[in-house]
Amino acid sequence: MGSTFHGLELGKRGLFAQQTALSTTGHNIANANTAGYTRQRAEMQATNAIPQPGMQTDRSPAQLGTGVEVNKLVRLREEYLDVQLRGENKNLGYWEAKSDTLSKIEELLNEPSDTGLAFVMDEFWKGWQELSKNPDSAAARAVVKQKGIAVTETFKYITDALSQMKTDLVTVVKTKGDEIQSIADQIGKLNDQISRLVPHNYEPNDLYDQRDVLLDRLSKLVDVNVSPAANGMINVSIGGKELIAGKTVNSFSVYNPVTGEVTPPQINNADINLVSGELFGRLEAYNKVIPDIETKINKLAEVFKDSVNTVHKSGFDLDGNPGVDFFSGTNATNLNVNAVIMTSLNAIAAAKKDSDGAFSTGNGKNAQDIAAIKFNNSLDFNGTKSTADDFYRNIIGQLGIDSQESQRMYDNSQIIINQVENRRQSVSGVSIDEEMANMIKFQQAYNAAARVVTVMDQCLEKIINGMGRVGL
Repeated sequence: MGSTFHGLELGKRGLFAQQTALSTTGHNIANANTAGYTRQRAEMQATNAIPQPGMQTDRSPAQLGTGVEVNKLVRLREEYLDVQLRGENKNLGYWEAKSDTLSKIEELLNEPSDTGLAFVMDEFWKGWQELSKNPDSAAARAVVKQKGIAVTETFKYITDALSQMKTDLVTVVKTKGDEIQSIADQIGKLNDQISRLVPHNYEPNDLYDQRDVLLDRLSKLVDVNVSPAANGMINVSIGGKELIAGKTVNSFSVYNPVTGEVTPPQINNADINLVSGELFGRLEAYNKVIPDIETKINKLAEVFKDSVNTVHKSGFDLDGNPGVDFFSGTNATNLNVNAVIMTSLNAIAAAKKDSDGAFSTGNGKNAQDIAAIKFNNSLDFNGTKSTADDFYRNIIGQLGIDSQESQRMYDNSQIIINQVENRRQSVSGVSIDEEMANMIKFQQAYNAAARVVTVMDQCLEKIINGMGRVGL
């Protein structure tokens, strides 16, 4: 049978347990707006009763309770929702990166508009059409020259801007690679701290929260696979190779500082295969999306130049000389109006010989033939027969479709992320109303435990000072 002091111990344990619960509730309330915080709960259990069952213990019909204790502080978190969110997060990062790249290319090409390449080429054809009506006119020839210059400058502007986008992407990719390495280093340090606490039966819940926030950030950058390790640590793999193995953090690289070039992603100098994530989207833009547009624009410039030059050389200029190449250069990056034409407008070959082999300066048949290239649907673009205008419209059309699709997929991923995050918050988020109700509950229990201590103190006062003195 327990003594009167047993009641004091009961009250003391009750006070400590409810105080811990109140402190946990206060911690939840204080972190109600902390990003990534997971609400905690103090789990209580009855302490071992006396006497405990055994061969030499009392055979009384009941055991006497000894109070309560906080068994552990639990993080209210659903691991399945974490896995689901990180799985969708990589898709969000990928489509965000792809949509961003395609949107910038759309803004660059700026079609349809009065400043885009389609308009400039159309004005070029119109210039030749006007020249065919008045081939002796210096003003009409000057217009043709200026429209030709506008075409070359527009091609150069597009390719220069695409090249600058690739240069900017190098910086972005390097930054993302450094961010991945930084996050990995931080997770490794948290693993180390956690592994020092867990063996001593501590619950480092706040450290777990910090690590989960980092994992969420990492999952948007690359596709990650997280697996548990000893003493509360985790292992993190990317592309089938371990980036983090407990306390050990391997090196991640996607940029060569010597050459200044983007490289395939590597862990400890071994290539890995990314399948999604923002970094994958940026690398795809650098290695495929932008180069594909550059190739098509250069092909358009090449066919455009060759078709004009072929017809122009078949004509004659104002001085009766055979026509020269109207354009010089090989592709969009170095396309220029021929220096001969830049020097003399007379060198523009607008005339063509008649059937009898004669021609006059007022003959504008060659200019008319050049203007007719606009409608020539037999131009060869890598095996595809088309007009120059249609080929460019196909580029713009496909770009618009790809951009719209990537934006739609980004929006869908964002919706899914929001849904999963709402579900996760319903489990892990702090509800001020719920915490206030818990605070009142624990406060009342604390007051009641304090009252138990007061009553036991009065009982002891009676025993110590009131017993044994007859007549009092």
